[in-house]
Amino acid sequence: MQYAAAEQAWYMPAAVAATTMAESAVASVERLASESAVVVFSVSSCCMCHAVKRLFCGMGVHPTVHELDLDPRGRELERALARLLGYGPAGSPVVPVVFIGGKLVGAMDRVMAAHINGSLVPLLKEAGALWL
Repeated sequence: MQYAAAEQAWYMPAAVAATTMAESAVASVERLASESAVVVFSVSSCCMCHAVKRLFCGMGVHPTVHELDLDPRGRELERALARLLGYGPAGSPVVPVVFIGGKLVGAMDRVMAAHINGSLVPLLKEAGALWL
């Protein structure tokens, strides 16, 4: 499958960070989100996650990607992300969730709205992820 190998070459998932058991999932999300200019919490098989990663890479931004399905604490982190987004326990799928400059931007709808209304590029510039 030449296509699959080429498709995954445009970004590198973040290494699974070792965290202490005492660190809460929300604290872990906040710490991970503050470690890079652009952070995407994703699931490797999610088409919307793929679209948001492609959007950033197409703009010349290379986000740090945390694939929750590859992280041993993925379910716990996903529940923490749902709380941060204000979703209930039986809410719609959480991912992708984007942080820019350590600040929560939101899910795909918020990222696309920011892109369409022109506010995404200034956010990326302010975070140091884009130098245009």
